[in-house]
Amino acid sequence: MRSLLFVPAHEPKKLVKALGSGADVLIIDLEDAVPESEKKNARAMCFDFVKQHSSSIKILIRINALSTGHAMDDLMATVLAKPWGFMLPKCEGLHDLKALDQQLSALESASGLDLGVTQILPIVTETAQSVFGLATYPHYEGSRLCGMLWGAEDLSADVGSIANRGEDQHYTSAYLLARSMTLFAASASDTVAVDAVYTHFRDLEGLAHEAREGLRDGFTAKAAIHPDQVAVINEIFTPSEHDLAWAREVIAAFARAPTAGAIALDGKMLDRPHYKNAQRLLARVIPPPRVN
Repeated sequence: MRSLLFVPAHEPKKLVKALGSGADVLIIDLEDAVPESEKKNARAMCFDFVKQHSSSIKILIRINALSTGHAMDDLMATVLAKPWGFMLPKCEGLHDLKALDQQLSALESASGLDLGVTQILPIVTETAQSVFGLATYPHYEGSRLCGMLWGAEDLSADVGSIANRGEDQHYTSAYLLARSMTLFAASASDTVAVDAVYTHFRDLEGLAHEAREGLRDGFTAKAAIHPDQVAVINEIFTPSEHDLAWAREVIAAFARAPTAGAIALDGKMLDRPHYKNAQRLLARVIPPPRVN
């Protein structure tokens, strides 16, 4: 999973265009992109689209927040379409994640679906309170968590910031803190850290710069709001052949010295953290074997 593209659920042309974007995951949006008057219609369109295409591409459905009166309606209207998972906005910690987990279990059981197969990807920094909940996610004992996305736009509105970026278009310190905490929380939870959207969708150079910074820091995926952003994100988050060759060499070297804490390779001393990074790099390309 490198790229995740948001698509409004009630706009057929954008849904069709999204299929050809090359995104690894489509996020069909029932929340912010859909006005109140269109919610019911959007759910029906979302169901039809997901049912038709969920076998060929991973699809997340972004439901409305649990604090609204729409979340359960969103779930009940779309779960039978068998999406890969649901995106939970304004998730404020483990209690919200577990609440959605339990709701999905009940719906799966009632609908005859395989229990536990539906994934959850929460947006974990959209309120001030949610930032304090980041430390709770590593205590999640379920199997549904497939990633964690941080967001700056709703957080900015919740805090009352004038802007979340400076004149150089880099995030200000408060939002860099939320970003970093998400990265650490995802790592501690052994799940994918997804970098936030780059809202200047026509500035592909700026997007590329921000994506490279995210990759450097440890993010392995980034969300997009326009199909033109997807190719840039995919290119940057796809490991190069050089990097993959390095990872294989590191793993092979440690395999030859299984009891060593550190090894010498190409004139450099490498220790176990390098071995772990090499494993993670290969895991982004080679799916782990299924456990029967």
